[in-house]
Amino acid sequence: MTQPAWQLCCPVPITAESDRITLAYGEGGRLQRRLITNRILPRFCPEGETPGCPGDAAVLPAVNGELAFTTDSFVVSPLFFPGGDIGRLAVFGTINDLVVAGAEPLWMSLSLIIEEGLPVAVLERVLDSVAIASTEAAVRVVTGDTKVVPRGAVDGLFLNTSGIGRVLPPAPPGPESLRVGDELIVSGSIGRHGIAILAAREQLGLTPPPESDCACLREPVQCLRDSELLHGANPRIRAMRDATRGGVTAVLHEWAAACGHTLTVDEAAIPTTPDVRGAAELLGLDPLHIANEGTLLIAASAGYGEAVVAALRRSALSREAAVIGRIQARVQAPVTVVRSLGREQPLDEPSGALLPRIC
Repeated sequence: MTQPAWQLCCPVPITAESDRITLAYGEGGRLQRRLITNRILPRFCPEGETPGCPGDAAVLPAVNGELAFTTDSFVVSPLFFPGGDIGRLAVFGTINDLVVAGAEPLWMSLSLIIEEGLPVAVLERVLDSVAIASTEAAVRVVTGDTKVVPRGAVDGLFLNTSGIGRVLPPAPPGPESLRVGDELIVSGSIGRHGIAILAAREQLGLTPPPESDCACLREPVQCLRDSELLHGANPRIRAMRDATRGGVTAVLHEWAAACGHTLTVDEAAIPTTPDVRGAAELLGLDPLHIANEGTLLIAASAGYGEAVVAALRRSALSREAAVIGRIQARVQAPVTVVRSLGREQPLDEPSGALLPRIC
């Protein structure tokens, strides 16, 4: 009897554990169960509790009031960069979206899409970073998913998250409420994240290497709440956003479209660090277009800009807060910038991807 042309076999012995992720880690069998129970769940189990059998869904306690819900994906390259990594970025990026919506972050999910061949040590380093960042942000990772895809299908590791938070009334009314005379405030130096990613990815050799502003914005926003600028029938803060992809410029254009006015910023008033200014000039980039991951843009009622700045400066994360512009009646351009020589000109949205894969 001749041998069959094929036979059933497993490409990786089911008892073997490797120092790299193999496709077997994503097939729902013993290796995946070991990966989840031994390497993932213990990092997100509350202290004193024993990780249980993971279910298909997390059961959450009831919450009084409205909920805010957000979702995001993180595909940054490289995975590790000065000032952060993909794990820290995923947690804070999710939390910040809830915070600027006026919510108290409570829970989040974490899904992993892992490229075959990723070193297990790299995965564990990222998971450790997620665990530390979620503790810092006082949010629990309560559910998730793990997939392994063939080499080349992703760039090492992609993360997908969702976040749920309880809305703390009153939430900012939003950009539709902006009025002529309102003031624009930024919570700190802009452009740090995008320049840090670019310098690390392209190995620009800048010394010292630029550091990302990747941070949780809970504390600066809490400073605003403590100052009562968000309270009352006529809150003095009208809108808040974290200026991520597209930088400050992208948020300004979104707000201009929402309110129908022109938003004007003063280049000389915008805080930037020397390394960001130098790298931007060298590369022909405008810091207003460059991404941030721990910087707020705020619109406040006329005359309250300095009060917002004073409140923000109570947090170490926002000590460089500054009033950078104002709202004026609509002119031809939705967003303008007063350059350093005093000339006001349109500030266009960036076209194309100036800095790909920054989050």
